[in-house]
Amino acid sequence: MRRREFSRTLAVLGTGAAFSSAGAASSAADPGSITDVQGVQVGHFTESRRPTGCTVLLFGEKGAIAGVDVRGSAPGTRETDLLNPVNTVQEVHAIVLSGGSSFGLDTASGVMRYLDERHIGFKVGNAVVPIVPAAILFDLGVGDSKIRPTAESGYKACQAATSGRVPEGNVGAGAGATIGKMFGMKQAMKSGLGSASIRVGNTGIVVGAIVAVNAVGDVLDPDTGKIIAGARKPDGSGFVDTMARIREGYSVAGSAGSNTTIGVVATNAALSKTQAAKVAQMAHDGLARTINPVHSPMDGDTIFAVATGAVTTPASHGAIGALAADVMAHAVLRAVMNAHGIAGLPSYADLRARQ
Repeated sequence: MRRREFSRTLAVLGTGAAFSSAGAASSAADPGSITDVQGVQVGHFTESRRPTGCTVLLFGEKGAIAGVDVRGSAPGTRETDLLNPVNTVQEVHAIVLSGGSSFGLDTASGVMRYLDERHIGFKVGNAVVPIVPAAILFDLGVGDSKIRPTAESGYKACQAATSGRVPEGNVGAGAGATIGKMFGMKQAMKSGLGSASIRVGNTGIVVGAIVAVNAVGDVLDPDTGKIIAGARKPDGSGFVDTMARIREGYSVAGSAGSNTTIGVVATNAALSKTQAAKVAQMAHDGLARTINPVHSPMDGDTIFAVATGAVTTPASHGAIGALAADVMAHAVLRAVMNAHGIAGLPSYADLRARQ
């Protein structure tokens, strides 16, 4: 995304912003969604008893080539070792993003049950083993920590999965997401889940992203560097500016593992596992453009990359990775801007309404 496009997005996102790179086909009212990538379906389960939930991406019977890159120092993941390009299994059949901290990894068991019932998985003799990597974020500090996403939550998210537009904001893995927590939850804000996509000229190639933004840091407009959401001043008059305080020498005590931004980038182009791993690595640049600080010892930031191979157009994985960083940055902004506040945790929209 060009820098000027972020300003336009920030100005009109609430009424439907354009997100396009050179030659992109997205309309002015359509920022896109990861489900614009052929072969990707998304379903949410949102817990009604407290803000938490999970989000499932399904890739059909053939699955999708996948890679992963973990940058945070406090990750919670499942089945990420098999995504190493030197390992045997090539395709994954689903990916799960979940709240609930490590308890939320149980959601993948429900996804496996759903796929097993449909005989979708890695063929081993007469049996199939669904390959379901997962990553979690910490949201146990919002509401009753004993209420967490379960295997049944993952199963229900699969039942809800469609190729339609992905609901955003306080849903699925983003239901309990918060940001700006370096100075405690009293100064934090509500975040959520966002998605976006890019259609690349007339090539037929699409790159999409989905992300649950649960960062310790602030979220910035990458065009201006201005904080749009994050740690608030105690008197509510504006933002603390976390990095400014750190530069001043402020000693910050954080709780390890209590944050984490997790997401997936996807393309309908064909990639190898090695190439998908590189795309996942490059997609983290989208987080670095919009979240500061990011990839800290208190975060478990994890991005998966998947390629469905639905189009045969030759594609440079370097170009796909560059686009993945752009679309991930846009998805982060959408996650923040589409969230709505809850008790004690105002949202971007809440603060805008007060201006």
